[in-house]
Amino acid sequence: MDRISVRSSNIRSVGYDSESSTLEVEFNTGSIYQYLNVPESEYEGLMNATSKGRYLNRNIKGRYQDTKIR
Repeated sequence: MDRISVRSSNIRSVGYDSESSTLEVEFNTGSIYQYLNVPESEYEGLMNATSKGRYLNRNIKGRYQDTKIR
């Protein structure tokens, strides 16, 4: 999945696959997580958020199933 680099103290890049509704987040630590069944509106909210880490923690983590892929 292609990811876009973002400005964040915690997140390096973010990608989204609209066909599978999968959000992929690469953290500055090098870890990559995929969040499943995420609506595109949540992806857009994350990308438009002033604090991407805060948005991820409040709106995505714990609400959508995640899988660590690296």
